[in-house]
Amino acid sequence: MVVKKTYNTPSGVIHYWINKIEADVVTLVFLPGLTADHRLFEKQIEHFKDKYNLFVWDAPGHASSYPFNFDFSLFDKAKWLNEILEQERITQPVIIGQSMGGYVGQAFVELYPEKLKGFISIDSAPLQRKYLTNIELWLLKRMEPLYLLYPWKSLLKAGSKGTAESEYGRKLIREIMMVYDGDKKRYAKLAGYGYKILAEAYEKDLSYNITCPALLICGEKDKAGSTLKLNKAWHENTGIPIEWIRDAGHNSNTDKPEVVNQLIENFIKTT
Repeated sequence: MVVKKTYNTPSGVIHYWINKIEADVVTLVFLPGLTADHRLFEKQIEHFKDKYNLFVWDAPGHASSYPFNFDFSLFDKAKWLNEILEQERITQPVIIGQSMGGYVGQAFVELYPEKLKGFISIDSAPLQRKYLTNIELWLLKRMEPLYLLYPWKSLLKAGSKGTAESEYGRKLIREIMMVYDGDKKRYAKLAGYGYKILAEAYEKDLSYNITCPALLICGEKDKAGSTLKLNKAWHENTGIPIEWIRDAGHNSNTDKPEVVNQLIENFIKTT
């Protein structure tokens, strides 16, 4: 049974969902991407809820984890995640991070290299400074005004069609985005701040080495920024195995849930 819980931080209250079958077994820690919420992984939760311990959150400032002060870093998110996992006595976490969730996972590995049992990146990208140009870094810090320029209907269309290829995936993202309907400023602030703290994490120029078993998953039709190019480079430079998902976009776990679920299952069994 998946239970909703909360965790208090100095900046606000984090809402998360957890399903503990038994202690000291693998826990799948699902981390949604920027502006998405826990529903992004509903097909994964449904599939794995009777097999493994599960965790998924609305990240700080997102959906039910709001109001929240925008005064935190990517590393604060990783620290709060660790505190929640410790409170729940989760000892064998496998982080499965989609897009921004993958960056939080890499910050977690940087802070707690011995704690993670596995890391799966879904349509995310490497956090090492060498992968980003100076112009890209400059732009990341200035995204909020760009979001404010676009009419809400245009953002809704771009958000759903730009991240998913399947009817289900597009409908889901539209539903998730409707949390912010009538408050475009909140949505722009959330997105802009997320990109800003991502840029600051890049600027730290840390190693961000993945020290645990890892897998890269990427949709072949991912249109988000340089995700395709970065995943190819990430795989080539590190040797981390990569799986390309046919007919899937940036949210490949919603476009091809059966395929992604099987990859997660195989990863857990082999690691």
